[in-house]
Amino acid sequence: MAVTTFAAIDIGSYNVTMEIFEITKKNGLKSLNIVRKRLELGKDTYTRKMISPEVLDELTNILMDYSNIMKEYGVTAYRACAKTAVREARNYLLVREHIRNKTGITVEILSNSEQRFLTYKSIASRGEEFERIIGKGTAIIDVSGGSIQISLFDKGTLITAQNLHLGLLRISSRLATIQNQTTHPERIIDQFIRKDILNFKRMYLKERNIDTIILVGDYYTNLVFQNRMDQNKIESAEEYYLWYEKIVRMSPNHAAEYLGVGTEVAGAIIPMAVLYRRLIEIFGVDNIWLPGIQITDGIAYDYALKAKIIRSQHDFEKDILMAAKHIAKRFAGNKPHTEKIMEIADAIFKAVRKDSVLGPRDRLLLKVACQLNDCGKYISLVNVAECSYNIIISTEIIGLSDNERKIIANTVKFNTKPFEFYGENNDGLTEYDFLRVAQLTAILRMANSLDQSYLQKITEIHTLRKDDRMIIEARVKDDFTLEKGLFELNIEFFEDMFDIKPELKVRKANA
Repeated sequence: MAVTTFAAIDIGSYNVTMEIFEITKKNGLKSLNIVRKRLELGKDTYTRKMISPEVLDELTNILMDYSNIMKEYGVTAYRACAKTAVREARNYLLVREHIRNKTGITVEILSNSEQRFLTYKSIASRGEEFERIIGKGTAIIDVSGGSIQISLFDKGTLITAQNLHLGLLRISSRLATIQNQTTHPERIIDQFIRKDILNFKRMYLKERNIDTIILVGDYYTNLVFQNRMDQNKIESAEEYYLWYEKIVRMSPNHAAEYLGVGTEVAGAIIPMAVLYRRLIEIFGVDNIWLPGIQITDGIAYDYALKAKIIRSQHDFEKDILMAAKHIAKRFAGNKPHTEKIMEIADAIFKAVRKDSVLGPRDRLLLKVACQLNDCGKYISLVNVAECSYNIIISTEIIGLSDNERKIIANTVKFNTKPFEFYGENNDGLTEYDFLRVAQLTAILRMANSLDQSYLQKITEIHTLRKDDRMIIEARVKDDFTLEKGLFELNIEFFEDMFDIKPELKVRKANA
């Protein structure tokens, strides 16, 4: 039986954690060891916007130790991920290069959506238990030092995922002085966070019923829930309220003694306790599921899925598409048109895939681009391209990296705007990624031209490759003169991108 020994490293705001897994097809993921070392990276980032040389040296020494442990276990693959504390530091590139030079470990700096998606995969690794809970209204709340992510599910489908800048270190850095001026700091904290949480409720929760909160977090979250975050259990809201009323009445010294931590740590518990109470009240739930996972589980699970060692019961690509669908709905997208051009674009993608730079992941990006192809019309009917680009760039889609969002945004922009080749407008993309944009744009333009009237005249479509030609066979129910003409206008660009000439054959659909 083939065995992979895998190390997942999480560089967080308070801790640097490494978990070593044994991964097999038969048994899935088995944790062999977990090592956690305390390091408050976030304090530097949220106060100075930089990681100091002293803290960087400490981080490097920790990772050197982890490198030695990996050798002892015979680790054959690893993934080291840094989150908000490194991502928001102005010197993050220097930090990453310093670590690579000193330790040999390559650190991947996750975007917020990638980070939260890995945490989400950690929960999904629970399998049937996860699927059962998200079958009803569910909120996944993922708390870190810099922010919280709230993902809403209903009937097993992701509805929305939103990020709020209400992490502990961010709250503490803003309110440090003010809290000391009152005997009831919990009231000040509640007033500070209340607006953002109520805005989320008004915009996204509305009348939706939430039965369960799935809570994942970090070191301080574990303290708030009395070191039960490593367990897989259901906590009642009533139990939490009783604990909350007890802890907020304690002095910092008394709280430190009660929790078995230092006074500084005990003082940081109050903002977290207030935040969780407010969230539980907003969602009106009776049950809180503590799934007993952390992001290292998600890192290992993601590796095992991509290496095809294990299979998932959950369709993560569907979640990404559903998130895009809800964004399109928010910006009044035309659903019938979107579904039709997705069908056409997918047929074209399959026909040209082998003669392109596009990979399997690009098929998903193309579908998202189709979903959001005209979202900018909600802002302006004149500047659709630029408005669509800005909406996509500014809206996180859980599971997509910042780079993938740029690829989608540029594809949608150049769908209606003259194409700007590499060197004219790079937008921070590599030459290879810009070529992906060009080929995705060619497909999207062609698909859009075949439903430009928004009347879904095509009832059936097939594509066929013949040497350097791509035959598109379409059965249509109405006059197709407009679409034929627009199709002809897009042939040259398509041929330039793929060195394949598209030909359109139209037949009347059976009455």
